[in-house]
Amino acid sequence: MNPTELLRASLRAIRAHTLRSFLTLLGVIIGVATIVAVVGVISGLNTYVKEKIIVLAPDVFIVQKFGIIRSRKEFLDALKRPPITWSEYERLSSGMLKEATQISAAAGNAMPVNYGDKRLPDIIVIGTTANFGGLFNLEMEAGRYFGENENQAAQAVAVIGANTREELFPHLDPVGRILLIRGLPFRIIGVMPKQGRTIGFNQDGRIYIPLQVYRKNFMAANDSLELHIKARGGVEGLDASMDEVRAMFRAMRHTSFRNPDPFGIITQESLQQLWKTISSAAFLLLMLISSVSLGVGGIVIMNIMLVSVVERTQEIGVRMALGARKRDIRRQFLLEAALLSAAGGVVGVLVGSAGAFTIRALADFPAQITPGIVLTGILLSTLVGLAAGFLPAFRASNLVVIDAIRAE
Repeated sequence: MNPTELLRASLRAIRAHTLRSFLTLLGVIIGVATIVAVVGVISGLNTYVKEKIIVLAPDVFIVQKFGIIRSRKEFLDALKRPPITWSEYERLSSGMLKEATQISAAAGNAMPVNYGDKRLPDIIVIGTTANFGGLFNLEMEAGRYFGENENQAAQAVAVIGANTREELFPHLDPVGRILLIRGLPFRIIGVMPKQGRTIGFNQDGRIYIPLQVYRKNFMAANDSLELHIKARGGVEGLDASMDEVRAMFRAMRHTSFRNPDPFGIITQESLQQLWKTISSAAFLLLMLISSVSLGVGGIVIMNIMLVSVVERTQEIGVRMALGARKRDIRRQFLLEAALLSAAGGVVGVLVGSAGAFTIRALADFPAQITPGIVLTGILLSTLVGLAAGFLPAFRASNLVVIDAIRAE
């Protein structure tokens, strides 16, 4: 039996019970659709986080009180650390660091912001040094970032995000206008472009002001600064710069060599590794849930194919009597199961892609469907069909010819 005849016979058998074939595939469709949607969303998230959220340059690292927290114990230990103070920043920025080219500082908190009769109760206000914008490549849609003179003079100027502009100045040019931060007037000198919001991270709901103004009006005694340090020599000099800062901090705080660092260090690599750990755990959990649907779909296909063997026993006997070999019978049933499951995979890919794009449109959640995801979904469903069709194919090919022809 040549491949063309085999394919025709399999398609005829599937078309003979169209409704039953479709109902058989529901488990596969649901499983593949879930996998495609999940992988599409997570793939889009990985790209978005790498390009938009993890804005730290590879040769810049952050020194802060907490660092990256992975457990409750780490959090409790970090709470005991002393805050990073202004005097420590001044000592480090006074020329002590030979392996760094720049150092900036920042501190922030949620505060109420008003303009006229409009009020935003919890906007993140961040006080920074003047070089902060350059270190983090902050873009401006209008106006500019404040300079070193404005920071040193503690001038009440502000750079606002896109959300703040839309909510407080929907039909106005905000540059030059005065808004109130916790009741204090600030003149807007810059507006940042819209960057988007995802996974609970709102990059547009922020206001940047000079750090000296922030320290004078909003910073409590136990608040901690966050330091951003650019390594000399680019990425190759990152380790040397971190070692230097670590040694300086430990010396300033008189930390024994037996004790761990009383501060945390964050790099682009550590942020990406943290996100990879989080997304991998979510991916594995959702894949486990999806595999249940695929497993159920495979079992349903196997049961329907076993029923088909019983229904077509006489047909199988006649074909074998006319010269069909056992392997021809096996191939036909395996091909039927694979075609059924592959068709379910195609429908599942379409449904999953539509779901991923719907999520992106309605929830502003990044998603991307790549050819690799599509091929994986179809291939996976086909393999499930082949596995499900093995037992029915084996039983069909081992029927006794005489008994099969006599079957009612």
